[in-house]
Amino acid sequence: MKTFLAIYTGSAASPERAAWDRLSEEERQRRQAAGMKAWMEWAERHRAVIVEGGGPLGKTKRVSSAGISDIRNNMAAYVIVRAESQEAAARLFERHPHFSLFPGDGVEVMECLPIPEQAKR
Repeated sequence: MKTFLAIYTGSAASPERAAWDRLSEEERQRRQAAGMKAWMEWAERHRAVIVEGGGPLGKTKRVSSAGISDIRNNMAAYVIVRAESQEAAARLFERHPHFSLFPGDGVEVMECLPIPEQAKR
C-alpha cells in the first residue's frame, strides 16, 4: 500500500461558492448539516484506509528567501489515505461531499514519496 495526501480545494471566487453565499442562512445551515453528515459517512466507509483524518486548513504564510508573507491559495482541508495506486486513491473521492454538497472545487491526490536513501544520511 502507498500513502497519499489529498488536498481539498476551493475558491472564494468560484461560481459554486457564489451560489452558496446567495443561499438563505436557513438553507445554508440545512445544507451544511447534510454535508457534514455525508462527510462523516464517507470517513466511516473509508476508515480502514484513512491514515490521518486531517481537517480544515487556516490562513497561509509563505516563507522564502524574501522573508515571510501572507498569501492565499485554494487549499481548504486535507486527509491522508492509503491505497494500492494513485488511481485507487483518487477513486476514494469520487462524488465526495466536499464538491457534491459543499461549494468545494475538487480534491487533489498526490503520493507521499519516500525520502531518497542519500537524503536519510
